[in-house]
Order: sequence, then structure tokens, then C-alpha cells
Amino acid sequence: MARPVRTRGIPQLFVLSILAAAAAGCAASPEVEADLVLRGGKVVTVDEDVPDGQAIAVKGDTILAVGSNRQIRAYIGPNTEVIDLDGALVIPGFIESHGHFLGVGDANMQLDLMSVANWSEIVSMVGALVGDASTGELIRGRGWHQEKWDEVPEGAVLGLPTHHSLSAVSPDNPVVLRHASGHASFANAKAMEMSGITRSTPDPPGGEIVRDANGDPIGAFRETAQGLLSPARENATPPSPRRQAELAIEEILAKGITSFQDAGSSFRTVDMFKQMVDDGAMGIRLYVMLRVSNEALARELPNYRMIGYGDNRLTVRAIKRSIDGALGSHGAWLLEPYEDFPSSSGLNTSSVESVEQTARLAIEHGFQFNTHAIGDRANRETLDIYQRTFDANPDKTGLRWRIEHAQHLHPDDIPRFGEMAVIASMEAIHATSDAPWVLERLGERRAREGAYVWQSLMKSGAVVTNGTDAPVEDVDPIASYYAAVSRRTKDGTVFFPEQRMSRLEALRSYTINGAYAAFEEDIKGSLTPGKLADITVLSKDIMTIAEEEIPSTEVVYTIVGGKVMYSRGGEQ
Repeated sequence: MARPVRTRGIPQLFVLSILAAAAAGCAASPEVEADLVLRGGKVVTVDEDVPDGQAIAVKGDTILAVGSNRQIRAYIGPNTEVIDLDGALVIPGFIESHGHFLGVGDANMQLDLMSVANWSEIVSMVGALVGDASTGELIRGRGWHQEKWDEVPEGAVLGLPTHHSLSAVSPDNPVVLRHASGHASFANAKAMEMSGITRSTPDPPGGEIVRDANGDPIGAFRETAQGLLSPARENATPPSPRRQAELAIEEILAKGITSFQDAGSSFRTVDMFKQMVDDGAMGIRLYVMLRVSNEALARELPNYRMIGYGDNRLTVRAIKRSIDGALGSHGAWLLEPYEDFPSSSGLNTSSVESVEQTARLAIEHGFQFNTHAIGDRANRETLDIYQRTFDANPDKTGLRWRIEHAQHLHPDDIPRFGEMAVIASMEAIHATSDAPWVLERLGERRAREGAYVWQSLMKSGAVVTNGTDAPVEDVDPIASYYAAVSRRTKDGTVFFPEQRMSRLEALRSYTINGAYAAFEEDIKGSLTPGKLADITVLSKDIMTIAEEEIPSTEVVYTIVGGKVMYSRGGEQ
């Protein structure tokens, strides 16, 4: 069974000193003077050993005490910064357990296609940019999803448009538009020409060039086939990774996130993160999963393991691989064919042998191993790889290996998560975002038995975390929290309500469970005295308000290490 997630108590002597100070009530000279006090709100600690309260005191980068307004008054001195909350909700800082850090920033540097109504709107957006672009300059965009459009494009192939209308508005500029999932891209004729792609170009292993009835590429490239478009990208000025990171930090803090688990970066990117920490520019806490070749891992892993670098701003102790694609692009690897694409069971994007080699490297060097697996076949293969690795290394325990997404499971494999102590690193927002077309892909039986089965996994003893997979979805935790407790889609339909989380379960999935999934539950994830003062303040009490009010909740303050890093209205 998986280890239960709960916070550790603080030393008894420290507890007694806190209680003694609190008992002093209105003492003129506090025994311990706080640097920051938040009062007049509701504090939810997510620690069963620390009662909820009205106020919280912070000393340095650490939580000093939680209690009533009267109790916390004992910590206020002449130099204490005091923030009156006016009834706002105080919770542990949100932990994004699976996102793409630089991708969040990069999404702000290209066409945002997340909210487009249809293909025609995308073509118009590209056409509007062409006039200002130099000849041959690459036009980039991200966020389209054909299942979310209000109409099927004319001449569509499996719901996907053909490139002709896009090529007509941009004949001289290559265009590459990435799917919201990141598991497919769409290109115009110029981009395909520059990349040397013709009807005779073969599909690469783990990828597919989507073709029309005549065998001609329509412009859509699934999974590893996206790499064929690299020559078209070579003409583009590469975005600055530092600027991507700066934009990401700004958005992440505004959404109430204090810690971000980055699902795949290179050694060079880690070097940049470390430099940002040294420069004092890393305004959040990063937990990084390395995503590089097995050859590079074998060579460099000993040099890149770091835990709590720079006052707990940067940790690198995990490796990320992908074994399949995404459901929306028909890339998830399934045990049975797709209901709406019966000639396909999805794509195995990395061989089992290669992923198993990575597993051996991870356990040899003391790294957590986190595998992207969405389809039921992909999840089964991953669990099998983990089991073989565990069996071969019986002396290695407490590994906390994860499956990233774990979206579609065969019922026989659900208990294995708890039995093997494998963490299900999931994104609640995917369930409600995907729900309108999951039944088309999987059919009712498979969807009911294994699609986004949070309660079934938790009952197995598995730890379930939460996030957004940003920029696949907006990095906003409020939207994903709402999805966790409601499973309600935009049209009001509730997607298999028996799998909903309670409000406390949903909050734990976004706080202490995320901390546990990164081996950090002793320093973050709950408002426990002695832990890091990573705090989010919300405008509404998401634990008690009417369910339909949750999406309108706003972030009032984001506090990292006792410092106000974001405040609504811009005052810090």
C-alpha cells in the first residue's frame, strides 16, 4: 500500500513555546516578534495536528504560528508587517504538480489559440500577422483543439482541417501551430516545403503524418512526426529562455502558485535555472524533471542531482519520459482500438526497452522516475516496467515513482498504483476539458471504468496530485480545483460524478500531496509551524461557498518564503 500523506508534527519544545507566547495574549513586548502577520481571515492548515484559525504569523521564511486573532496578536511587534484579510481564505501555497515551466512563458510569445471558435478564426489570425512578417519568417501559435471548435472544417480528415486555406493566406511564410496538448502540430505548405515533406515521406517511429484519401499530407503531424518540421523552425529567431522563465514566473505567481514541478527540462535549462536562483530572480520554487537522452543521463546524472538549492528554490531529482501521446490527437496508446478510429490503438512514442533503460538509470542514481502515460496500454506497460525494476532492486525503497497523467486505466491496473506505491500525477482540469469527446474516443464502458478515476485510485491507497499540464491548459489552480470537486463541463454535464473529490481532498491534491510527490512534505504543503511560509490568499472560501461560485474566486496574495510576491491590485 502507498504511504499515507500526512504532515509531520513540529518539535514538542517549539509547540510549547508557541502556546506560551499565544497565552500571553496582548503582551506589549512579544516573546517572538513576527515579521509578517495575516489576520482577520480563515486559515485552513491542511494539517490534522494544527487546528484551522483566523490568523497566521511568519518569521523569516518560516511559519511561526497559526491561531485566533487574539492568539496571533502576541507575535505583533513594532516591526511586524500586518495584513488585514477582511475575511479572505488562507491556504498553503498551491503546488502545480505537472506543468511545462518555459512553455508557460513561451505561450505568451506566440499566437494564443486556446479560445478560438473554429479553424476559420485561426486562418484569419495568421493572415493578420503575415503583413507584418518578413518573407520566410516563421509564424508560431499554440493551443488549438479541433474537438473544441463550433464547426468541423470543410474537407476535414478525422476532424482535422487541410492546409489549403492556411497556405492561401500565408504562401511565403512557414506556419507551425501546435495542438493544445503539445502532441500534434499543424503546418502550411511553405513549412512542409522547407522541411522537405512530400507524400512519399514515411511516418517516423512513434509518429504519424496525417494524409487525405489520395495519400497527400493534410498538414497535421502527430507525436514524433512533429520533429519533421524542424527545418521550417530553423529560420525563426529562437525565443530567449530567460525571458520565457520571467514571463512564466509572473503568470504563475499571479495564479497563486508557489511551487511548480517542471515536467521536462534539459541540463542546459537547469543551468539557467540555477543562475536565476543565484541572481535572486527565481520568485517561485522549482522541482525539475530531467528530459534528455539515456546517453546524456548516464554521463551527467551525478553532476545534476540537487535538493533545495538556494534556500529551497531549486530541486533536481527526477527524470521524465513519455511512452505514448495524447488522447485528443489519437496518440494515447490503448489496449483496444479507438471507438472513432478503429484502425488505430494509438502510438507508442518511446520503446519499452528505452524507457526501461531509463528506469534502471534512475534507480541506480537515486532519481525519481516519472513517466507520461495516458492510454490504458501505456499505463500497463509503465507499471510493468516499474515492477520489474523494483523486483530487481529490492533494497531500494521509498522511491515514490510517478505516472504522469494516468488518464485512462484498465480496471485491473487501478489497484496496482496503491500496491506498488506509484503516485498518480493527474490534472483534474483535463477531465472536464476532455469530457465532451472522451466517450467518442473510448466508448461509455471504458470511460466509466477507467477515465480520470480519482476516487478509485485513492481507494487503492494511491496518492493523487493535481495540476494543469500548462500550457496545455491555463495554469490556473482554481479552475482545476473546481474540476476536481464538480467534474462539471461547460454545458453543465457532470462527467461520472462518482469520481469527484471532496473539497478537502481536492485541496490536499494541490498542496500536501504535491509536496509528498516531490519528497518535500516536511517543508511545504501545509501551514504547519516550522514549515516554509508559502501561502496563498483567496478572495472566497472555496471550502464552503456554493460550488458554482468557485470559478469566480480570485488570488489576493501569493507569498513565497514569507515575502509577498503577488498582490491583487499590484501593491507589494
